[in-house]
This record gives sequence, C-alpha cells and structure tokens, in this order.
Amino acid sequence: MAIKPVEPPSSSRADVTSAERLIGKGWVQGVALVMIFGFFVMGILAYRTYTASMPMPDKVATESGRVVFTGEDVTRGQEIFQARGLQEYGSIVGHGAYLGPDYTADYLRRATDDVAAQLRAGGMTDTHNAVVEEFRTNRYNPDTGTLMFTDRQATAFDNITAHYAAFFGEDSTKYGLLPKLITDPTEIHDLTAFFAWTAWAAAAERPGHSYSYTNNWPAEPRVDNGPTAQLVVWSALSLVMLLGGTGIMFAVYGRWSQKIGWQSSEAPILSFRQPGEVALTRSQRATIWFFAIVSVLFLAQALLGAAVQHYRAELSNFFGLDLAALLPYNLARTWHLQLALLWPAAAFLAGGIFLTPFIARREPKRQHWLAYGLLGALVVVVVGSLITEALSIYGLVPSGSLFSQQWEYLDLPRLWQVLLTVGMFLWIIIIWRGMRDRLRGEAKTNMPWVFLFAGLAIPAFYAVGLLAGSDTHLTVADFWRFWVVHLWVEDFLELFTTVMVAYIFVMLGVVSQRIALGVIFLDVILYSAGGVIGTMHHLYFSGTPVEHMALGAFFSAAEVIPLTFLTIEAWAFLQLGSRQRAGDTKPFPHRWAVMFLVAVGFWNFVGAGIFGFLINLPIVSYYQIGTALTANHGHAAMMGVYGMLAVGLAMFAFRYVIPSQKWPERWARISFWCLNIGLAWMVFASLLPLGVIQLYHSVNQGYFEARSLGFLTQPGNALLEWLRLPGDVIFIVGGILPFIWISWQALRHFRYGETADELPENPLYTEIPATPVKEAP
Repeated sequence: MAIKPVEPPSSSRADVTSAERLIGKGWVQGVALVMIFGFFVMGILAYRTYTASMPMPDKVATESGRVVFTGEDVTRGQEIFQARGLQEYGSIVGHGAYLGPDYTADYLRRATDDVAAQLRAGGMTDTHNAVVEEFRTNRYNPDTGTLMFTDRQATAFDNITAHYAAFFGEDSTKYGLLPKLITDPTEIHDLTAFFAWTAWAAAAERPGHSYSYTNNWPAEPRVDNGPTAQLVVWSALSLVMLLGGTGIMFAVYGRWSQKIGWQSSEAPILSFRQPGEVALTRSQRATIWFFAIVSVLFLAQALLGAAVQHYRAELSNFFGLDLAALLPYNLARTWHLQLALLWPAAAFLAGGIFLTPFIARREPKRQHWLAYGLLGALVVVVVGSLITEALSIYGLVPSGSLFSQQWEYLDLPRLWQVLLTVGMFLWIIIIWRGMRDRLRGEAKTNMPWVFLFAGLAIPAFYAVGLLAGSDTHLTVADFWRFWVVHLWVEDFLELFTTVMVAYIFVMLGVVSQRIALGVIFLDVILYSAGGVIGTMHHLYFSGTPVEHMALGAFFSAAEVIPLTFLTIEAWAFLQLGSRQRAGDTKPFPHRWAVMFLVAVGFWNFVGAGIFGFLINLPIVSYYQIGTALTANHGHAAMMGVYGMLAVGLAMFAFRYVIPSQKWPERWARISFWCLNIGLAWMVFASLLPLGVIQLYHSVNQGYFEARSLGFLTQPGNALLEWLRLPGDVIFIVGGILPFIWISWQALRHFRYGETADELPENPLYTEIPATPVKEAP
C-alpha cells in the first residue's frame, strides 16, 4: 500500500509575490466598463446641474420696482444658514436635521397663508386658485436676471422676515437653540431671502413643464404641489429594476456559485500564531494609539447622540438642566455627525497602516514616526474643527470664512477640510512607502496594488467635497457634497472595507489571493454599477432637472443587489473567519473581530439595503425626506457598517498586543452583543416606528405638519422617543465602555511581544503538514 501526503495548493498561501496576474482580464474589463459608464453619465449630470438647475436671480423686485432682495443677499443668507449651524437644526429642500422645520416648506406655507389672508382682506372668499396662480406662475426673466414678486408676495416676505427675527432673536432656549441666536436685521433679511428663493423654486413651474424646479416638492396643497407622473413612473421602474436585477443575481450565483464568493476549498490545515508569537513593527504598535483615541471619540459621539435624542423627547428640559444654554441642539448634532464620520475614518487609517507591514513583510526606517505624525495631525484636525464649529455657531467667527461651519456632513470649516484632505493623502504616502518594495514585484491587478488603489480613492473622493463651498449655488453644492456622502461613504469606503476584510483572510491563510481578488472585483462591479449613478437619489428635490431623479431612482435600486449577495455569502464568510482545522490545540484568535465583520454584513443588508431602499423610492422620498425614516437608515447603515467594521479592526489589532492570559474575552463578547442589541433597539423600537408614523402623517396631513414641533412632541411620538433610552443605555454602557476598557488594556501592553522590521512569509499562521492518507488496496 502506497502512502502519499495531501499537499495544499501553493496558490492558497498568503505569500504569493509575482508579476503574474492572478485575476482574469474579464474582471478588469468589467470594472473598467462599469466605472467609465458610471462616471461618463455623472459627467453629463454635472453639466446639467450647472446649466439646468433652479436659477439664481440677480435681483428679486416687485411690479412697482421695489427690490425685495438680490442674489448676493441669497448667497449671504446661505452662508449664515451654514455658519450658525441651522442645517444641523432644520433642513433646506429636505436636507439637514430634523428637530427644526424644513425652511423651504416652512417659508412656502407661511407665504401662501399670508397671501391668502391679503386676498381675503380684499374681499375674495375662495382664495385657493388665486394663490396657486400667484405662486406657480414663473416670473423669472433669464435675459435680465430679474425675478418678479407680486406686491402681495413682497408683503409676505416682509412679514415672514419679522417672524424669523422673532424666532431666532428670542431670548430663550425653548426651541433648543442659543438665546438671541441671530439678532442682526441684515442677517435675518438675508437668511429669509435664502429661504424665500428655495420656496419660490419649489412652487414656480419649470419652463416648458407643469411641475416646479424641485419636481413639485414639498407636498403642499396650497400651491397644488403633488407627486408628478415622473415620480410615480420611476418608482415603479425602480421596483422592476430591483426584482429583475435580484433574479439575475440569483441565476448567476446558482450557475457559478462554486467559482465566485468566499470559498476555502484550497485552504490548507493551519495553526494560527497566538499573541506574543506574532512580531509587530513599530508603526503597527503606533496604531494602537489610533484605536485608543478612536474608542474615546466613539464614546463622545454616542453621548452627543443621546443628548440630541433627548431634545426630541423633551425639548426644554434635560433632567432639570437647561441643556441648550450650554450645548444647543445644532452644536450637539454638528459634533455628533462629524464624529460619526471621523472616528470610523480614523480607524480605517489605522487599519491600513496596521495591515501594510503584513503585506510588505518589512518596514522602512522611521515609518513609525510618520504614523505618530499622522496621529498628531488627526488630533489637531478633530479638536480644531470641533472648536471652530462651536465658535461659528456662537457667532464668534464671520460666516463664509475659513473658520465658519459648512454644509451638513461637511460641517468642518474649510481650513480643516483642506487639512484633513492633505492628511489623508499623507496617509497614502505612508502606505505606499511601506509597500513600495512589494509593489515592484506585483502585477497592477494583484492584491497589494488593489489595496493601494482602494486606499487612494478615500482622499481623492473626499477632496471632491471641496467643490461645495459655502457660497456655491445650493443645487451645485448638493451635487458635489453628496459625492462625499454617497460615493465616498457608500461606494469607495465600501470598496476599501472589502479589500481590507479580504486581505485579513488572505493573511490568516483561509483564502487564496485569487479568491480574494475575485470577491473584490465582483464587489466593485456590483457596488459601482448602481452606486455611482445612484448618488443622484439624494438630489430628487434639490432643484436639478428630472433626469437626476430618473437615473438616481433606477440605479439606486440596483444598490440593494450586492447587499443581497453579501447576505447569501454571510454563512460562508462566517465559516471562513472561525475555521479551526485542528492540527494543534491553538485557538483561532480573532473570533470577535470576525463576529464584528459578520455584523457588518448583517447591517449592510438591513440598514443600507432594506432601510435605504425604503426611503430611496422617489414616491416614498417625496413624503418622508427629512423624517425619522432618514435617520433610521443613517444610523443602521453608518454605525452598523462602518462603526462595526472600525471596532472589528481595532479588535484584530488589539489581539496581538494584549497577552493571551490577559485578553478580556468576556468584555469583548459583552461589547459585541450590546453594540448590536443597542443599535437594533434604537432602530426597531424607536426610529422605524416613529418614521412610519411620520410618513403616514406626511401623506395624510401634509409634509409641513409632519415636520412641525407640534407633531413631534405629541404624547404618542414622545413616548416612542423615550423608548429609545434603554437601547442607548445598552449601547453606551454595555457596548462602548467595555470597548474602551479593551482599548486601555491594549494601550498598556502595546509594546508586548517581539518588535521587528522584517516579518516572516506568513506572519499570522503556519501550515501543518497533512496526515498521510493510506490509499485503498
């Protein structure tokens, strides 16, 4: 009887270093075609955004010749709106925060009621048709740049200016704002001009069409604003796209399921190196400081979120404290939203630096000093931006300056936006410097280059947000800032997520580079096919022409398809991460890091997929934009995907610096379950039911009514807001505090184990020779 060993294929090893291309040309061509098509269409839409958006008049005058306001007044009002944090209190054309009103809808309602009252004072009994005619008639002359207001509309403007002067100038915190937030009459006038311009565009009919510049948004019966035919048709076609695309995906998966997705059929029997056995470089140890700071920022962000939530449950009282006098709602939400972007982004930067030496298997001299320098720069940007945002909201820096607050999600004053962009490009230089020797011997489509390219997309697409200046036309600014909110967050961060997760499994030896590359290229195609053009689902009502809504709706429906695929692959993914083929008694060291990655897949499907699709259908978005359903999607997708991934990356790094006998297994388990239970409680017990009720009220009573403080503070709605409290306690106390404790333990032991500049071929595992198998006689 002959005896022969079972040899693992060489392609399964993590140390493949070759100019040989490990992925077929078809994958590369597929990615190229998807990207070229997507960005070609986006180029056309950019041109249409600049040339066919709601016009900015040079001046707004009455029939009698009085100048009500100018285009410069509108721009100054827009800058004041941002600088004083009002987009983090209410919203404009649906985008912003949800405590205050949507100021487009608010001005339109007040103006129509004021004009109706003037008509009734003149003896008219049924004013509806006259009001509709007055507001839907487009009196803008593109040749002269003049927009004509009727005398009644000008009178309404004056009265509404007085209303906003009283509202923003009140010496009270009862609205959740600072007392006497804005008292300068010129600033109030310009702010009202900004609101009035957007309200005019929401009612005036686009030339050649029977709907307004904002596609008849908001739903306002006083001007006969209702869903357009395009709104209904593209909603139906989006559903067809989703069903058809999902069917095709299942057919392809059924046919080629053995060749695509996570598989480990080639993986050998492994022995995973334990903490203390894995040598780390100095830059890897530096990232422990990144992750420790990330944990503190995470806690701060969650506490601010709890404060923001309490405003909705109890506006004028925080357990006996007048919170708005110290931390007004718009400042708390600004900080909460900014930190929600900054701490996961910081974890991504740290994750990239931590993985680089494992990829390159060596570290250049003084690489760790660059890492510490980047950490210091990051701290300066975070602290500096938070301070200047507060100064801007308090009115201590001029609006429209380098130090004043910007658009929602890009709230960082322009100075810090630029510095953050520079810092992320420096991060790429650190990554490149650490990998350059490895890159010389690799094909441009192999894992090291894909890792570098995916990382480069992060600063590149964040930099696009710099095109959205505080004085940029509102529609144009929305176009570019949602390149950051959507393309940066939902597409290219998703890509970098996939690459990092794939590389971790390659380093652990449980998948081959060839399989990992197949997953990455497949995800790029699936995500980008819908995700690039799908960015336009944010611009349905921002004053863009209707093709933005048509293409945004159709392609954003396709974004759910890759998330469905990830759900199908979740079990195989979990098996990969927890596989322990018993060649020895050493355990798999990354159980909880992998569990956080599994949670990413779950929340990707639920938060980004289901909840995202729920609000992206044009007919639904028409009634719900700026309601709790938007917040429901945002929390489930942002925390569920990027937050869980950030914590997972930290757990992966912490595992190698905390000695095995001191690893807090119990606290890692508690943190994982409490973060997920707390997030689920937040969305399912509070945000989702409240959003459904708010959507129903918007359809039944009107958008203005659904966004009013009177509706939000009704007893039933207030109860739903209070129901979120147990989930927040579980999330913060049971989820974040144990994570901070683990971070502290990692920081205490960040020098534990061997430090080296050169790493072995397979730094995280060793292959165990297979037991000889006897052939059958």
